[in-house]
Amino acid sequence: MKNYILTQQVAEKKLRRMAYEILEHNAGETHLILAGIRDNGSAIARTIQRLLQEITDGRLTTRLISIALDKRMPREVILSETERTGGSLSEGQTLAPFDDQVVIVIDDVASSGKTLLYAMKPFLEAYPRKIECLVLVGRTHKAFPVHPDYIGLSLSTTLQEHIYVEVEGDEVKGAWLE
Repeated sequence: MKNYILTQQVAEKKLRRMAYEILEHNAGETHLILAGIRDNGSAIARTIQRLLQEITDGRLTTRLISIALDKRMPREVILSETERTGGSLSEGQTLAPFDDQVVIVIDDVASSGKTLLYAMKPFLEAYPRKIECLVLVGRTHKAFPVHPDYIGLSLSTTLQEHIYVEVEGDEVKGAWLE
């Protein structure tokens, strides 16, 4: 039996709240880069993009980047912008300049902070104005100095417990604890 910590309706409310927070923290910005960590982080990034477009009536432009990495051994980080180019690039190559851009790295769950830290690495090859992190669920067990700026649900768990987020298309169906 799944021990749900987020339903679809609650997740949607939390994502909408985080979209408003992004706008508040980035007042005056006309363009944001949303970089989702595959697979669930990319789906959440698309949802955040949709919400930002709804809230601003399209006045804010966004660029979606997909980040691929092995979450257990994240040495190689691959960025892709499939909407435009259909291609992907390895670490050390850039899609387009990230200089003076606001980048928001997005994932479903932040546990130790390792995945988010490695996901930021390619953006540090440039000189972004700032890098922020967004997660749907944040755990309090940090082994790396990464603390997300936007957290849908902060949860204290044991090290043995695991959080699963179910995504179908671009919709978060729920999250549960095992």
